[in-house]
Amino acid sequence: MIVIVRNLYNQRFNDFLSILTSNKFMLFKGKENNPFHGFNILLFSVNALSISVLIFWAYKFYHTPPTEDFALIYIRILTAYVCFILLKFGVEKIISNIFDMDQAIDLYLFQKLSYRNYIALLVLPVTLLLIYTVNINDFWVYGLGSAILLANLTGIFNIFKQYQRLITDNWFYFILYLCALEIAPYFILYKLIVVYQMI
Repeated sequence: MIVIVRNLYNQRFNDFLSILTSNKFMLFKGKENNPFHGFNILLFSVNALSISVLIFWAYKFYHTPPTEDFALIYIRILTAYVCFILLKFGVEKIISNIFDMDQAIDLYLFQKLSYRNYIALLVLPVTLLLIYTVNINDFWVYGLGSAILLANLTGIFNIFKQYQRLITDNWFYFILYLCALEIAPYFILYKLIVVYQMI
């Protein structure tokens, strides 16, 4: 899929790869604001597959499921991840429509998804390296998890910095958004996975 994206959308992909050093991709492609563009769909597919492999790898490290269950467990993880992201995206879109903030929220969602797609591209080779070459221990699992969390927080912080004026003018709504749509879904997901052992 990465090769297909690279060949079909060569210039867009090159701009996407420079996301950390240049605002070009965010500024120009964000204005198009088409979540169903082939580029976005293919990269989100890579994101879903990459992160699901990582989650499956971590799950397999802490549990020892039978080999014949590997495919089923991976499909469950992949499905849960895709549903979680799409549901979160849908709720944010609905709320932005209710509060008549479609343009700002659409750009924010595009930027957030772009950062996460970029992180997933970086995670894929690291995950494959860990699966096939390194003797795994808790340090690798927690280290990689912390690195991904830090990268996500850095991306969100960079986005919030761009909207600093809007945030300061609407401080109460920003805190409400942060708690309800950025923190609460992950807390609920944690409860489902760890406490109720849904996987």
